[in-house]
Amino acid sequence: MQPNEVKALLESRIDGCDFHIQGEGCNFQVIAVGEAFEGLSPVKRQQLVYAALSDEIASGALHAISIKTFTPAQWQTAPENA
Repeated sequence: MQPNEVKALLESRIDGCDFHIQGEGCNFQVIAVGEAFEGLSPVKRQQLVYAALSDEIASGALHAISIKTFTPAQWQTAPENA
């Protein structure tokens, strides 16, 4: 898979989030920013993203995924947003 394919999948399955994807093959780093994460614990945030990609993970199209999630307010001061 390509980063743009992973981004398109996530955008179609989680409303109101921006995604920044890096990686290649079946290994990707996902940064997700959105109101959807407001009030959720870090574990619940990750589960939301994993659930959106569950079919691709199950099929092996995606193998290793690291996920960082931010609300829009958190993103403003995040080092990844430098």
